[in-house]
Amino acid sequence: MRPMSTANFWKSPKAVGIWLLAVALVILAMVLVGGLTRLTGSGLSIMEWNPIMGALPPLNDAQWDHVFKIYQQITQYKVEHQGMSLDAFKGIFWWEWSHRLLGRLLGFVFLVPFVWFAAVGAIKRSDWPRMLVLFLLGGLQGFIGWWMVSSGFEDRVSVAPYRLAIHLGAAILLLGAMIWIALDYLRGKGGRRTPGYALWFIALVYLQMLLGALVAGLHAGLVYNTWPDMNGKVIPEDAFALSPFWRNLFENPALAQFDHRMVAYAVAALVVLVYARAIKLGKGLPKNSGKAATVLVAIQIFLGVATLLLQAPQWLAAVHQLTAALLFSAAVWHAHELKRP
Repeated sequence: MRPMSTANFWKSPKAVGIWLLAVALVILAMVLVGGLTRLTGSGLSIMEWNPIMGALPPLNDAQWDHVFKIYQQITQYKVEHQGMSLDAFKGIFWWEWSHRLLGRLLGFVFLVPFVWFAAVGAIKRSDWPRMLVLFLLGGLQGFIGWWMVSSGFEDRVSVAPYRLAIHLGAAILLLGAMIWIALDYLRGKGGRRTPGYALWFIALVYLQMLLGALVAGLHAGLVYNTWPDMNGKVIPEDAFALSPFWRNLFENPALAQFDHRMVAYAVAALVVLVYARAIKLGKGLPKNSGKAATVLVAIQIFLGVATLLLQAPQWLAAVHQLTAALLFSAAVWHAHELKRP
């Protein structure tokens, strides 16, 4: 078989798959930078949403003074950063600006190559709707991000925890869809039905990430810093202290941390089945993807316990969030591999 020429490669399904995986890497970068933006308390430093002109940062002293004065009007500045210098403000501004820049980059690296691949026929018309869904999910992320940020402008020093969870959840859905479609192009769609346990594994990891975002938004990693007990108890005393009852599900740090722990145990239990089934498959990518998911679960458990015991240092919490996204990616990869005979 003659090797494919470079010109033909860029018109092939394999090139489409590699492009989509590159877009997935941008999403992973956004997850990491977004986590660091939250951990550094930088998310409220830009109070204007300007998708086009907002790509440019302040370019002179007058512009820096303008954005700083806007920030000084919100509760976070008055409660936590009163008297902050302009240089200190720039430190948090650049985190939020970088996160938004990655969002703009995501749109560019998706839309421009898509036009090319569609024009040369590498992406068939029948697949255009799926690509449109990916593009709309990316655009929706921008709206959700602003909706999240705007919740911290009045009477709060941070964004609403449930909006933070929705923002991360939408990003992870986009990541999973991007990887799944990329694998369709690289490996084929396969002819088998994905086993139920593999789908449950994806769902549990996804739920665990949503709970992790809730823990982060409520600063729940700073309470009950013992393991495996919670200050000597299995269930914390104040797990249902809020009234009405439903508020505990979204606003109680003790219950959020308890739920995060319990789902982690469920993920650990289910990955044993994933690993056992992967070993039975013998050699090949399905075995490798199952082993990768298992190793990532073990690493994530270690990181989670360490983050808790050390009271969530920024660098460790950021690595913990990134590893969660990698674990979700591995779960999607494994489920896709199981579609092949």
